[in-house]
Amino acid sequence: MSLPTIKYIHLPKIGASAVANGCKPFTTNLVTEPSLYTVKAVFILDNDGNRLLSKYYDPELYPSMKEQKTFERNVFNKTHKADNEIAFLEGMTIVYKSSIDLFFYVVGSAQENELMLMSVLNCLFDSTSHILRKNVERRCLLENMEGVFLVVDEIIDGGVILESDPQQVLQKVNYRVRFLSVIPQNLLYQYNHWKFKQKTSVLDCRNTNQCRCLV
Repeated sequence: MSLPTIKYIHLPKIGASAVANGCKPFTTNLVTEPSLYTVKAVFILDNDGNRLLSKYYDPELYPSMKEQKTFERNVFNKTHKADNEIAFLEGMTIVYKSSIDLFFYVVGSAQENELMLMSVLNCLFDSTSHILRKNVERRCLLENMEGVFLVVDEIIDGGVILESDPQQVLQKVNYRVRFLSVIPQNLLYQYNHWKFKQKTSVLDCRNTNQCRCLV
């Protein structure tokens, strides 16, 4: 049996004149490098678009409070009357879900996998629903804000997805609540002070682009 003949195709080079006429040179850099830092931001708004909870994980993304609230307002205006679950705005991929007078949002980059972001959103919503005993509305959220913050911290750390299973999240939250309820107040103060210093040191490292520690 004879071997198949291999034919080589020579692609012409694109010169400067061709580029000037609108032709684009071939490039192999078509795929964005994967990153563990999947989530750019998480926030919960009420039905007027006011912020109730918000965490941003990329220090270069809307660094000021004013920029963040402007972005949140733009997102709310684009999504609060829409029937979709995914939106694209300002180079970001946004997945969202509403319940009564609350809107839950998870934000990633334009190249981020929507299913990955949706798994975070569903975990956040289901875990919060359990914390609020199925009363997912503004008043109950404000009364249980500390528990909801614990839920967010167990799902995402510095933009990295830690957990997407609501049962695992709730187990960890319950453990932390029990731990904080039994330790003496002076130790609780020291623990919170240490945690604050750790977060501050991480932010300082990120601002100087010299952080080598795990967040």
